[in-house]
Amino acid sequence: MTDLLNERTIVGGIAILVFAAAFAFWIRSRKTDNSVDDAVLDAVQRLSKAAPAMRSGLTEEAADQAAKHLVEMLKCVAIGITDATGHLLSWDGGANEHYADLTGAIDMAIRNGQRAAIHHTNLSCDHRSRCPMRTAVIVPLIPDGQVEGTLIVVGGINSKRLIRAADEVAQFVAIQLELAKLDESKQQLAKAEVRMLRAQISPHFLYNALNSISSLIRTDPERARDLLQEFADFTRYSFRTSGQFTTLAEELRNIDRYLTIQSQRYADRLNVRIKIAPEVLSVVVPFLVLQPLVENAVQHGLSPKPGGGTVTVVAQDNGNEALISVEDDGVGMDADRLFADLRDAHKSGSHVGIGNINQRMRQVFGDEYALMAETAPGAGMKVILRVPKFFPGVRPDLPKFGEDTEPKASQPT
Repeated sequence: MTDLLNERTIVGGIAILVFAAAFAFWIRSRKTDNSVDDAVLDAVQRLSKAAPAMRSGLTEEAADQAAKHLVEMLKCVAIGITDATGHLLSWDGGANEHYADLTGAIDMAIRNGQRAAIHHTNLSCDHRSRCPMRTAVIVPLIPDGQVEGTLIVVGGINSKRLIRAADEVAQFVAIQLELAKLDESKQQLAKAEVRMLRAQISPHFLYNALNSISSLIRTDPERARDLLQEFADFTRYSFRTSGQFTTLAEELRNIDRYLTIQSQRYADRLNVRIKIAPEVLSVVVPFLVLQPLVENAVQHGLSPKPGGGTVTVVAQDNGNEALISVEDDGVGMDADRLFADLRDAHKSGSHVGIGNINQRMRQVFGDEYALMAETAPGAGMKVILRVPKFFPGVRPDLPKFGEDTEPKASQPT
């Protein structure tokens, strides 16, 4: 998916430049003065404005926004956009009374997947001399081998250049629709990965947490009530249905709940050290990016070790990035085996939580933000994340339930 996202960005940028150049060539064939440079700039700006609208898919709202910019860019009589059934989504410009005359050609273009051109002389028109339309070019939109709709370009001239311009713009729109599908696939994949992470929250933890709380009901009811509230907040946050991103402050708050609950079970066998730089609390991170690392440290690092040990969570400022580490002094493991498990987590089922996080970090931020791990048998494990403080398209979607939103800057060691 990382390759697809990089390709999406590159293709989107190239598409704007290519089609702007094609349109500029069309303008150049009509003009010989310095206005060509202005035309190129205008074309780039119009295409840039039209692209985000179509990136949301072929809807009426998107078609309205795109048609508005395209008709101004082409300086044509009108732009129309239909869906795959021929239903008109948007018509911007004049000569709209001729849309009904074009429906047959629109249906033919959708069925055959081929362009059609209709001349005004072949249409019935009550005000032929005053009608701005001379030619209508109907080009099917085929983003991924399947017709998704049509682009209608109505021109005031009979020209092969108008047909070429219609073809180029239709191709541009089709690419935007294809990128919209990639965006949707990315979102669906991200949601599936979060669902997988939720499934990785150990059922044994949930069972043991409730068992520990129930054991306190008679002996220490106030403590039991506090732990039950922590457990409720932990599950409510972990299983929330909205948002792919959150702030580091929210992730740390949920880790604090998890470790508070686990401390009741492990007692003196679990020590916790947390050190957080206040300036990184607002950094945006993928949802549930830290809890699986802490859970792995407790369950696989400290639980098998006689006498237990310490989990250390550190988040520090690192220039344009936040540097976050989760470390335990538990049993550790062979480093080569860990890296193999991370690489093949989807096949082997080993360290699925860490493998999932590694994949998500690479998908969101790029391969250079893959997890770093240090481990050896008997030497514990340290997992390090680098998170950029600012990244395009990455914004927090905070939970909407009633929680205390005042972040904890640091915890005593």
